[in-house]
Amino acid sequence: MKTIKIKSVELNGEPVDILIEGNTIRRIAGYLADEADVVIDGHKKAVIPGLVNMHTHSAMTLFRGYGDDMPLMAWLEEKIWPNEAKLTHEDVYWGAKLACLEMIKSGTTAFFDMYAKFSSIAKAVEEMGLRAMLSSVCCDFFQPGQRERAKTHVAKLFAGMGNYGQRIQFALGPHAIYTVSGELLQWLDRFSEENNILVHIHLAETEAEAYNSVKQFGYTPVRYLNQLGMLSSRLMIAHGVYVDDEEIQMLAGSGVKVVHNPASNMKLGSGIEFKFVEMRKAGIPVAIGTDGCSSSNNLDMTEAMKLASLLGKGWRKNPVVLTADEVFFAATAQGAAMLGIKAGRIEEGYLADLCLIDLNIPAFTPNFNFASNLVYAANGSCVDAVICDGKILMQNKRVPGEDEIMERTAAIAYNLMKTT
Repeated sequence: MKTIKIKSVELNGEPVDILIEGNTIRRIAGYLADEADVVIDGHKKAVIPGLVNMHTHSAMTLFRGYGDDMPLMAWLEEKIWPNEAKLTHEDVYWGAKLACLEMIKSGTTAFFDMYAKFSSIAKAVEEMGLRAMLSSVCCDFFQPGQRERAKTHVAKLFAGMGNYGQRIQFALGPHAIYTVSGELLQWLDRFSEENNILVHIHLAETEAEAYNSVKQFGYTPVRYLNQLGMLSSRLMIAHGVYVDDEEIQMLAGSGVKVVHNPASNMKLGSGIEFKFVEMRKAGIPVAIGTDGCSSSNNLDMTEAMKLASLLGKGWRKNPVVLTADEVFFAATAQGAAMLGIKAGRIEEGYLADLCLIDLNIPAFTPNFNFASNLVYAANGSCVDAVICDGKILMQNKRVPGEDEIMERTAAIAYNLMKTT
């Protein structure tokens, strides 16, 4: 079994040695005499759990900077959906590889993805060494024929999960209540219950969605899903900006999970009053996501933590809420728990998914409070090394093959837009 030893790295303000055996953190102590196959010098570095990005659309790296500064629905209908219809498996594969590269370089070791061409994304994730829960985006646009095709596609993908390694998990990804019929949503909920898998959906993201939901279905988005019988511990919603106090209690009572995406909420003008504090107080697990690169423009979870904290303080006019420690927990241990993996903590017996942070940079000088500096002062460029599942994915801020990935993906994106 391959072993890695990290020597003299800072953990909670104290220097420690960490021994990794296989894919597990085996021992942590002030000094370890154990020999190891690989020894990493942790001097002037700190160790943190790998960050967990709980909502993104990986291959949308191809659309970074394309169609910016537009309203959500116009952006989707005029810029995104027409170009997504042209994507090949090869396009998605390289777009996902670029996403994995960006996540590795900024300290993310696990993510939850919603996108089409499942097998291409899974291949990219396996090659890049990350963990991912993948959901193939599912829509029927209220058309019975498309509904049946969606069911067949979902069942086929789930049946093929034996083709992938243990770092790949499966989930269901209905896009939104305005693109997926109630009949298909209920079918997906039954499939989820029968197979004990998560359902992930965009919900209550914009004011227009909330208004149209009442107009079309007679209920606000959360109440509509409740009427369909969809609220359960298997449901995870992205955004959840437009929910009231009664709906928060409905979500909490059903065990629903929520992912906050501060960058895209602000960039798309969706709204700023995400009730992070109220949800957590009610017992709702709340994690953090970046959303896709076409709506947030990067996959930097350190930046997402800062935005979540500052946004929550700003609209409440309260500087003591959403502390650095709270958003760090949401971006690590909480996300890992929602994925059902034993990660998100630097503790013996946990998965060896971790990052080394370069302390020898201005953002950590002085270093009165490490969590504060990480969340408020630094960004993803502070990550020096990344280990996932006990394997070194990045060292000295370099990922093997990164130049080719960027060159190939840029060429694909430029060629895709030429035909627009």
